[in-house]
Amino acid sequence: MKTTTKSSHPILSQTRNNTTLWIGHLKTDTTDHFAGQTFTCPSDGLLNNIQVFSSAVTQPGEVILTLHEFDNQARSWGPAIGQSRLQFEKSDTGTWVRFELEPVTLKKDGTYGFRLQTETGLIGIGEAASHAKKPFGFGQAWNGDTHNQQGHFYQYFSLAFKVECCA
Repeated sequence: MKTTTKSSHPILSQTRNNTTLWIGHLKTDTTDHFAGQTFTCPSDGLLNNIQVFSSAVTQPGEVILTLHEFDNQARSWGPAIGQSRLQFEKSDTGTWVRFELEPVTLKKDGTYGFRLQTETGLIGIGEAASHAKKPFGFGQAWNGDTHNQQGHFYQYFSLAFKVECCA
């Protein structure tokens, strides 16, 4: 895993983790499951990494993270503006995993999202569930699969994640 030479600081984080959203597929099922998270950027910045909490790695595999501009009104993902690939191993269970990105300019109050997928692994991503009214005002969790690529958005769920910008 490469390390960043510039110092990074979180501009948005949601670290609660009380459930798991799975990506990948079972060996007996060819349906790939995807996860994602939308967020409104709280400040201008140069994003250089996104971290997610790996709650379980049942089957190791390469995970691809793509970063997108996101249209909240249409609930649609724009083209990828960043991408990172990372091999998840069983030893990553219970840890924060950092996806390094080529620096991408984010705008204050802009809406973005990232998606996670794996073709070879079965990986649990930490997630928070809440019963409160609008518990995650910064965005929504998303999941989809090979049969429903548009997926579903959930305002009562959020992935456990950290968005960091470089100084």
